[in-house]
Amino acid sequence: MADLMPEIKSLAIAAAAWPARMLFPPVCPGCRRLVTQPGALCGACWPRLRFLEKPWCEVMGTPFAHDFGAGFLSAEAIANPPPFARARAAVAYSGVARQMVQGLKFRDRTDLAPWMARWMLRAGAELVADAEVVVPVPLHWRRFFWRQFNQSAELARTIAALAELPFAPTAVRRVKRTRQQVGLGQREREDNVRAAFAVPPEAEIEIRGRRVLVVDDVYTTGATVAAVTRALKKSGASAVDVLTFARVLPGDFRPDEAATI
Repeated sequence: MADLMPEIKSLAIAAAAWPARMLFPPVCPGCRRLVTQPGALCGACWPRLRFLEKPWCEVMGTPFAHDFGAGFLSAEAIANPPPFARARAAVAYSGVARQMVQGLKFRDRTDLAPWMARWMLRAGAELVADAEVVVPVPLHWRRFFWRQFNQSAELARTIAALAELPFAPTAVRRVKRTRQQVGLGQREREDNVRAAFAVPPEAEIEIRGRRVLVVDDVYTTGATVAAVTRALKKSGASAVDVLTFARVLPGDFRPDEAATI
């Protein structure tokens, strides 16, 4: 009988979920076609997802068209070295990936977070292997009150659970209510988030001496994660890596959708 218990539990869970699946059947986040599981992509949308693969800049994680050998860095990493050690993203911020980010962030599609997080784990395997604690980019409390959840925390929670790492959702606070980054240039974005984050004294024990993995949904110019990194290092983090679901690459911006980044 004991050998049958896992199967019985699995059947019971499936039976309990059946009414919800009938009332709210899972749909593709790209085109709204019916799919077999929540968060899954249909056969038509899957090819429209661009996964970021090696070769890439070992610091910034931006892909190269050709393999230039180990240790080769992008012009961005050389000219403007970031405060974090490494950055990785699972997919390019275009097509279906853009729709998934928007669904999670603005349409309460928190069911997408576990799927997105699994792709992030694949892209950031080397970062996760070295991490000692996972920290999401925080929202200001007023924005959190309005939205009721933090999309970065939803991703970070799943990553921490799957990687069996400590999850520290309150290790960093957004202490300044910043403007939306929409329409701002690189320098304006940096000014906007300067001194916007801080590690509260009671959270320093979670950070000091540890290698921190910062999780966010989209890497645009890197201004936000750089500001979070500086706050963490000021409070004693030994190193910081950054893992995002999507990365904005040249040509990813569209005038009609810039407001969603």
